[in-house]
Amino acid sequence: MGEEVKSLVVEEEMGVVESKEWYLVSYAPHGVPTTDHLKLRKVRLSIAPESIPDAHVAIEMLLFSVDPYLRGRFTGTLDGLYFPQFELNQVITIFGIGRVKRSNDSKYEEGDIVLSASFPVAEYCVMPSSEIDAKIDAASGISLPDYLSTLAWLGIEVVADPKPGSNVFISAASGGVGMIAGQLAKIRGCRVIGSTGSDEKVRLIKEEFGYDDGFNYKKEEDLDAVLSKFFPNGIDVYLDNVGGKMLESVLNHVNKFARIPLCGMISQYNQVWTEREGVRNLLNLVGKEVRMEGFLLKTHFNRFGDFAKEIEGHIKEGRLKPKTKINFGIESFLDSLNSLFSSSNIGKVVIQVNKA
Repeated sequence: MGEEVKSLVVEEEMGVVESKEWYLVSYAPHGVPTTDHLKLRKVRLSIAPESIPDAHVAIEMLLFSVDPYLRGRFTGTLDGLYFPQFELNQVITIFGIGRVKRSNDSKYEEGDIVLSASFPVAEYCVMPSSEIDAKIDAASGISLPDYLSTLAWLGIEVVADPKPGSNVFISAASGGVGMIAGQLAKIRGCRVIGSTGSDEKVRLIKEEFGYDDGFNYKKEEDLDAVLSKFFPNGIDVYLDNVGGKMLESVLNHVNKFARIPLCGMISQYNQVWTEREGVRNLLNLVGKEVRMEGFLLKTHFNRFGDFAKEIEGHIKEGRLKPKTKINFGIESFLDSLNSLFSSSNIGKVVIQVNKA
């Protein structure tokens, strides 16, 4: 065993761990962030029991959910997006799952598996226990990454609440949200159509995720025409993951009392707001009495128990088939984030930080 490894083993036995963490050094208003904007550093962190403040816990990170909304927190511009900008020279935060290593709060014990929308992108941390959003039953029989699909469940089950037979359209249908949302809508007895960025992804959503049909938006010059083709009777629910031209086109095809859960707008994230495409037909929302509603994970964590129960049941009974790409090591964070904006991305992107 090398001297450096021996030193780290001794330090961990004494309650000190070495932790890598990603922090922001400069904002990236255009394009995708690079190592000019985000950097990785090592710190030593005490997790000895006597060093944990009251109502705090020491967490060993297990899994991070890598989602497109993070891009909007690196621009340095407050443009009406839902989260504040990350602060320069500070560790960035993320939605993820961790394991309690030490606890100074009676509600949590060593070994508890917990979920938070505010974990630092680090291997270990000490944080207020109030930042923990839920406990996970590790003996539930389903894999931990499946608990990171809460947004899709919220969009379909809570915000859209479609009736059987509804015509449902989902953009970015092969992504981490779209793949689950489409399957949940099918479970509810809906007719579900998805848009994707390649013919291979169209095949995937039909054959693996059970979509009724789909189209490659990159091959369509007239979005209104293709929506007329797939929705001759109009759209009852549109789960929006992309914004821009697709959202505008959908508003020309919505039925009366349609619902539009706004999950994200990935087509707009790499531009400042003054360069983004506007939606010119919002008056359709009035005439059709449409409800368009944004939603955030943090606001709905009181429903996590309902989500977990339903998702566990669907997966165990084979009605829901998640597809997850797991990248290993915290070093993979930047590449994992930028892969979301690649045409090759399919399914949920998750980073395994430490072994579960």
